Amino acid sequence: MKIAVILFNLGGPDSPDAVEPYLRNLFSDRAIIALPAIFRLPLAWFIAWRRAPITRAIYEKLGGSSPIVPQTERQARALEAALAERGHEAKAFIAMRAWKPFAREAARAAKAWGAERVVLLPLYPQYSTATTASSLAEWAEVAAREGLATSTGRVCCYPWATGFVDSIAEMIGAVEKQPGVDYRLLLSAHGLPKRMIGKGDPYRWQVEKTAAAIVGRLGIVDFSVCYQSRVGPLEWIGPATDAEIRRAGADGKGVILAPIAFVSEHSETLVELDIDYAHVARDAGVPHYARVPAVGARPGFIAALADLVVEATRADVVSCGGGRICPRSCGKCGWGSSISG
Repeated sequence: MKIAVILFNLGGPDSPDAVEPYLRNLFSDRAIIALPAIFRLPLAWFIAWRRAPITRAIYEKLGGSSPIVPQTERQARALEAALAERGHEAKAFIAMRAWKPFAREAARAAKAWGAERVVLLPLYPQYSTATTASSLAEWAEVAAREGLATSTGRVCCYPWATGFVDSIAEMIGAVEKQPGVDYRLLLSAHGLPKRMIGKGDPYRWQVEKTAAAIVGRLGIVDFSVCYQSRVGPLEWIGPATDAEIRRAGADGKGVILAPIAFVSEHSETLVELDIDYAHVARDAGVPHYARVPAVGARPGFIAALADLVVEATRADVVSCGGGRICPRSCGKCGWGSSISG
């Protein structure tokens, strides 16, 4: 059986000229701005125009483009190899939400390859309506438009998948510490507006489960779960990562900071964490600031993804918990939703 694995992620601009259209695509998503199209689309164009110079300056620090696509390509090839070792003929296709390669390109390529089973695999370990659900909804529309009627399974989420958690824990444990410094572990995830959590989005609950699994592996007591990348005037979930860095400085603590919702390096890690928050740490008097890499294509993480893909060849939907993992209070849990979102 030929298995097409569709890797979902947000994507990033591949040139300075792509920044503004990337932002337009991002803010045109009804999962990001929940307004009717007649209001949402003009607002998205305005926000993109307003934010483009700031965002372009961020990507200039990365050489003018995002590294997320080549990193996802490495994950795709590693996943194919892991599935081949398990006896499966599989090919991974990338479907970015806000910039190339788009879902329609992945659907066309999977159809041309002759896929007999499609597995939808978000590179978002924790499910959110703003990420995984948005990608699933787009995929349903694109697959129908492209005539890709192949039977489909999907991976809902994997916040405490063993290989994912172990990979992060191993990298945290490998951080080179300075003698005489007492450290606090900060586990940072992308933020989300509070109102989305209030509507039943399970993202925060799942992020906290990821964090609990990591510190449980390491036996760490002094840690904090925090959230980065706030945008706009809405109230966002917290505590904020930069505020937690300042608190650590006030407490005389060194900081080990690990991203636990990003699986690739991109602007939020390479600029926000490595440059902006390093400045925050220095100004706050943090004696040593160390940033743990994203899991990338680490073998344990790829093995966890491969195991989930194999499960999804035999089921409509799978998770790291064998079924629905979210409490009933998370009404927007992705387990019970259809592929159309």
